[in-house]
Amino acid sequence: MFAKFRQGMLCAAAASRNAQRQFSVSSAVRSDAIFVHRDTPQNNPSIPFEFDQKNMQEAKKIMAKYPPQYKKAAMIPLLHLAQKQNGWTSISVMNYVAKLIEVPPMRVYEVATFYTMFNRNPVGKYFLQVCTTTPCQLCGSSKIVETIENHLGIKVGETTSDKLFTLVEVECAGACVNAPVISVNDDYFEDLTPGATVKLLDDLKAGKSVTRGPVSGRKNCEPLGQPTTLTTPPPGPGFMVRSDL
Repeated sequence: MFAKFRQGMLCAAAASRNAQRQFSVSSAVRSDAIFVHRDTPQNNPSIPFEFDQKNMQEAKKIMAKYPPQYKKAAMIPLLHLAQKQNGWTSISVMNYVAKLIEVPPMRVYEVATFYTMFNRNPVGKYFLQVCTTTPCQLCGSSKIVETIENHLGIKVGETTSDKLFTLVEVECAGACVNAPVISVNDDYFEDLTPGATVKLLDDLKAGKSVTRGPVSGRKNCEPLGQPTTLTTPPPGPGFMVRSDL
């Protein structure tokens, strides 16, 4: 009798484990980038890099903000400065910054591969970062991505054959009030429509000057049209406070 009971318990436990396995099964999730360096003709340590005279002066100003024994804290702004000069963060850029702040190169590799602001592969002259987080999605960012892909003939993650444009999706550009938004290099273009996006791309390609910020006509992030909140003078001190206090 006990043997049958024990056998039944073992069968139930096995069934329970199988059921749990079914709940835990999921597809493998892979990163969209693999940060394992392999030397290539365009990215290897033998390609020289160093700051030009102007950026060297800027680098000295950056490092001067930190005590000499903590100059490694200047790593991120120095990497950003180097990327602006080089166009992307190559292995030579990382090695140069490591030498400048006197840290093992691995310390710089760890930072450069953690932050998405550092491009580990060459990008186009105009780096298009389209925010597709929920607020921008609700305001039509998917249509903006589709417009760019159709107009330039590339997909997200690709670069045009003339090396002018690279298109990527990003998470939260921090301009939700003015969604949808594109970051072109260091400049934001907001309140975009498909038509305004095409015009922006054409102007950039033609080398015309473009005005950053909202394309809708507003100056910052004030309401479009008339204000809908705080339209009356605010109540004074004591509002909604008990009279006996």
